[in-house]
Amino acid sequence: MGLMDGKRGIIFGVANDMSIAWGIAQQLKAQGATLAFTYLNEALEKRVRPLAESLDADLILPCDVSNDADIEAVFETLGKEWGSVDFVVHAVAFANREDLKHGFSQTSRAGFKLALDISAYSLVAVTRCAVPLMTDGGSIVTMTYLGAVRTIPQYNVMGVAKAALEASVRYLAVELGEKGIRVNAVSAGPIKTLAASGIANFREKLKLMDDRAPLKRCVSQEEVGKSTLYLLSDLASGVTGEVHYVDAGFNVTGA
Repeated sequence: MGLMDGKRGIIFGVANDMSIAWGIAQQLKAQGATLAFTYLNEALEKRVRPLAESLDADLILPCDVSNDADIEAVFETLGKEWGSVDFVVHAVAFANREDLKHGFSQTSRAGFKLALDISAYSLVAVTRCAVPLMTDGGSIVTMTYLGAVRTIPQYNVMGVAKAALEASVRYLAVELGEKGIRVNAVSAGPIKTLAASGIANFREKLKLMDDRAPLKRCVSQEEVGKSTLYLLSDLASGVTGEVHYVDAGFNVTGA
């Protein structure tokens, strides 16, 4: 018996096989979950579809999370095909590369709005559409980072967006608790992903983690997947509104 036998859910945010969301998907499938995936555009569909099909995904759907109509269409399809949803993985974030290059005070108004919309508000929009399908309770997990609570060089507006995301987790958890719907976040340490490539000096951050974390290494994609699996499963039935750190001990020690 797998932890996720009989459970169905959707994953937003797989870009390629290096994505944190892909590591999560693999762990969920290994424990018996039935999965659906979304992709942003045709270019990303070419990467996402083969991965999703390798896990026997029921549904592979287009979705731009900055477009409410796209999100609504995804959950309308899930409702027709499945009737209900047990879990949602929100692993979506974006900021203009230019807004990460310079000091935070140089963030453009348009860039600020874009980062907050895609990285934080999209969780609210996705949750709003998911709730009607979580008829027997459910679990929603999003991905955050240390930059939400500490200043990280070159993280800039993404740190502010992640702080908004973590606050959204707490407000959603309180609102939805009486419905049996849990909302949590996983704060992963630095991992080589497509999104991370936009952060200046990212290799230096990886080296810093290797040198200073108690485990003397960076956390792996698989380890983040396992922690997310826990939060999505019934093992975490009493956990909501939390930020779960998976980072080889870096955040805990304050190193």
